Amino acid sequence: MVIILIRTVVLYLIVLFTIRVMGKSELSKMSPFQLVVIFMIAELAAIPIESSTASLINGVIAIFTLLFLQVLISLISIKSETVKNFLNGKPSILIEKGEINEQELKNLRISINDLMEQLRIGNAPSLSDVEYAVMESNGELSIIPKADKKPLTPSDMDISKQQETMPLILIADGTLYRSNLLALGWNEDALKKHLKELDLNGYEEVFFAFCDEAKKLHVYVSSPDKKKATEVTSCATS
Repeated sequence: MVIILIRTVVLYLIVLFTIRVMGKSELSKMSPFQLVVIFMIAELAAIPIESSTASLINGVIAIFTLLFLQVLISLISIKSETVKNFLNGKPSILIEKGEINEQELKNLRISINDLMEQLRIGNAPSLSDVEYAVMESNGELSIIPKADKKPLTPSDMDISKQQETMPLILIADGTLYRSNLLALGWNEDALKKHLKELDLNGYEEVFFAFCDEAKKLHVYVSSPDKKKATEVTSCATS
């Protein structure tokens, strides 16, 4: 019982470390090569846990070997387009200039119904509105609408638009995020001044506060029963 517990904890930490080293891209849309590696790591980790006679060291060595191969092949793929296309595949154009590529649909074994379904999911219900549709190497369909079907942008209408900033969390559950505060070019004195104007005497009284794209501060305070959080007000930070 204790041995199984120890083996499980050790292999859990090793697999967690392995996935972390492999990178964030492995946790998003995975290629067939990445999927095989993940499955093999899971299987290798399960063997020493299921069988007390199986060598824990052998399992760990096998997992680290897969990690080494994954990192090595990933680095080679960066340098070689041929290797990358062989392992991950390459994008396939299913619709080009409004015309359906029947041969490519057959190669990928995609029916017209499957294509229409993916177009609807991609907010393009009418095939006649699509200029290009590309099946990416990760299996996701990218849709480029025709020029007259694209939404208007401020540049299309010659409207100047103020540059926006990335929304940042400043306070969450009473904890101040100082790094985000500095990234905004703000200081604690200014933040405390705004909170004081809202009759808030400390960060612990704030459930959530963030700065939006227009550099406006939004502050949420918990209700007395702690079941809801309501925005008390918003104000400009600059």
